[in-house]
Amino acid sequence: MDWSTLFSTTLNPLQVILTLAVAFVIGMIVFFIYKKSFAGVMYSRNFNISLVALTLVTSLMLMLINNNLTLSLGMVGALSIIRFRTAVKDPMDTVFMFWAVGEGIAIGTQFYDVAFISVLAIGAVVVLLNASKNKGAMPYLLIIHYNDAASQQVKQLLKQLPDCNLKSKVVQRDSVEITLELRVRQSETGFVDKLLKVDGIYDATLISHQGDIVS
Repeated sequence: MDWSTLFSTTLNPLQVILTLAVAFVIGMIVFFIYKKSFAGVMYSRNFNISLVALTLVTSLMLMLINNNLTLSLGMVGALSIIRFRTAVKDPMDTVFMFWAVGEGIAIGTQFYDVAFISVLAIGAVVVLLNASKNKGAMPYLLIIHYNDAASQQVKQLLKQLPDCNLKSKVVQRDSVEITLELRVRQSETGFVDKLLKVDGIYDATLISHQGDIVS
């Protein structure tokens, strides 16, 4: 019995090319879905590109593990000492990372049908949930800077805003700055321009807020 065949097999170059090509196509689908569904403050193209690379690298690793027992054992030991210290701020970014890894695992083990079905199904769910979210009211932070003489007028205007919660208030000698958390539709943000027409209001800033407002 030739024991060398038990621990080492040769990968078919055409199979490697096909696997990487499928991984690239699947990774690009994840790439475009992430780009279209991104709802954060700062879009990172580098992170999005890394999702495609992560799909390719994962599929490559699974091909090697499937075809070489010795290499698979060594890879497990090598990966156990790696520490990833990159902070992921948005939970959805973590979801996309696991999604890319999962697609790479399916492709690397030659479950191409599973990879295509899952990327279409998960992508459809993400797009639908994101579309339904954008149609409703979105959370914002409203920062108003005004002098103390305009306090009553500001209070009257704030009563007209829906779901308005005071988050912070900074009082200085001649001015006041308040930060409010509110939920409005994108088509209803014109009230910020009206605030500047009030005497005593220096500036008003509306910032997209990615957290959830607890009522």
